[in-house]
Amino acid sequence: QVQLVESGGGLVQAGGSLRLSCAASGRTSSTSGMGWFRQAPDKEREFVAAISWSGGRTYYADSVKGRFTISRDNAKNTVYLQMNSLKPEDTAVYYCAATKKAYYNGGYFPGDYWGQGTQVTVSS
Repeated sequence: QVQLVESGGGLVQAGGSLRLSCAASGRTSSTSGMGWFRQAPDKEREFVAAISWSGGRTYYADSVKGRFTISRDNAKNTVYLQMNSLKPEDTAVYYCAATKKAYYNGGYFPGDYWGQGTQVTVSS
């Protein structure tokens, strides 16, 4: 099993920045990549970004390209999501996910483990 704990959410004004963290524990060696998803009220969960534990492959949703950056610290088993130039439409609960699958990309990220989510609210 893998446990994921997100942190770093909060309230920020439009144009501001936040950095989310996702600390992984347990059998992290069984996972190949980590991703961030978000779910706004009355909307379906959507993919935001993903990164491989090795090789540094990254993928982003078109809506966040150029504003969000995903990174990892393998020594700490932690993945980060740096969010800049935040917009009110970025308001959502952000979830961290881990996949055991060898294949994934920006349009396909099968999460096997999920965190509890952290709220991000961007005010206009």
